[in-house]
Amino acid sequence: MKTRILGKDLEVSAIGLGCMGMSHAYGPAADKKEMTDLLLKAVEEGYTFFDTAEVYGTAENPHDNEELLGEALKSCRNRVVLASKCGIRFDEESKEVNKPLIPDGRPETIRTSLEGSLKRLQTDHLDLYYIHRIDRKVPIEETAGAMKELIEAGKITHWGISEADEDTLRRAHAVCPVTAVQNRYSMMYRDYEKLFPVLEELNIGFVAFSPLANGLLSAKYNKNSKFDAQTDYRSAMPQFTARAFDKNEKLIRYLEEMADKKNATPAQISLAWMLAKKPWIVPIPGTRKYDRLIENGRSADVELTKEEVKEIDRMLDILPMSGVFGGSKVE
Repeated sequence: MKTRILGKDLEVSAIGLGCMGMSHAYGPAADKKEMTDLLLKAVEEGYTFFDTAEVYGTAENPHDNEELLGEALKSCRNRVVLASKCGIRFDEESKEVNKPLIPDGRPETIRTSLEGSLKRLQTDHLDLYYIHRIDRKVPIEETAGAMKELIEAGKITHWGISEADEDTLRRAHAVCPVTAVQNRYSMMYRDYEKLFPVLEELNIGFVAFSPLANGLLSAKYNKNSKFDAQTDYRSAMPQFTARAFDKNEKLIRYLEEMADKKNATPAQISLAWMLAKKPWIVPIPGTRKYDRLIENGRSADVELTKEEVKEIDRMLDILPMSGVFGGSKVE
């Protein structure tokens, strides 16, 4: 697979693998052996960038995802870039399927979280460590200072911020250079395009999570698709209602037509569009299926011209779209 550079020098596969859905938010945790096999196949296919977090798990095993990756990838640790996150916990008193998040960006929390992640991931360092959400009660300079200390200690080599805004990013970067922001970005959620000039100025990469609008842009779902109300966030996402499928019909049809022209799939067009935007954007779609793993990875070989990207942007501005999930509430 082609590679890209995040920040100054972090080389990763052009398409990364978001691993959350193997353990969290998309139904019950998947079978460990099946996911281990899938992760190893991902490495064989050229994926080098694997994304997880300390909170990706279940009520029975809150750290399921990191444990899965640690065991599965230990034999090829020197061939992969491991990214994890700290700084949030779930409001367990909530009855919602996607429980509100409680941020905690205190330096002592970051240090304690990292030790747990290193143990579960069976490694002595992380290649990229994010603060998972910004804690407005803690100055970002303190969080950045803690990350700087961890870099100096050799426990992480790069750091980043998830769901960053410009002011926070500039203040953090002044304390310790930020390698990447990880923000929601897809054809249906383009809010963070306004950050692109700042990222270019500061030489910070953009890691795009939910790049297929939680799977909707794969064109694999319809109004009859069912999601478990207890364990699957999609059961409460606005883009998966019956009314939303009707509203998004023209968008999906346009993607399918574009895919036919390029001998690709709708998902590949969605990801290729993103890759064509900037050389420092790296999407991290997730999957539990081998065929989708291959499909997503090969989107790096689908080339869109500048004119085609402009045409897609123009269509995205005028095509009707439903609302799209914007993330769990932060308390």
